[in-house]
Amino acid sequence: MAHGKNQRRKYARREHGLTDYRRRLKLLRGGEPRAVVRVTNTQVICQLVGYEMDGDKILATSSGSNLVSDYKWPKKASRKSVPACYLAGLVLAKQATAAGHDSAVLDIGLAAASKGNRVFAALKGMVDGGLEIPHGEDILPDEERLSGSHISDKMSKSVAASKKAIEGA
Repeated sequence: MAHGKNQRRKYARREHGLTDYRRRLKLLRGGEPRAVVRVTNTQVICQLVGYEMDGDKILATSSGSNLVSDYKWPKKASRKSVPACYLAGLVLAKQATAAGHDSAVLDIGLAAASKGNRVFAALKGMVDGGLEIPHGEDILPDEERLSGSHISDKMSKSVAASKKAIEGA
């Protein structure tokens, strides 16, 4: 888009719509680690990321595939559903508090910030796990959705079993 000697091209990640550098700079100015939540086509990924001059450093991480291998999540169940996002956030909080991190700021990237979506389900998991993250209570999903009872009774039992395995670990 930028042509001519007086114009400068945008950064490649901005040009492709991958990074909002204004929002990123605001998050970095606080000095707190970022609780990054990304929902991909197949799973949710939650990370606690610290800023360093030579690049971001991953302090703790959890994903939907970790739920299946480590925390009794059913293999055929969705790894990016609202209950899966909640449990991934809970796992991240347990890892972060074990590593000595007690607060963070939420980074949802370019995801839409609509009430009760999967990103905020992960936020609820992080808050329930012990991380202090600034948020409003009205943005979080209902307990019915977090427990998986809106999907089926079998799913709510799976969520309870996985939550027990996370808290026992």
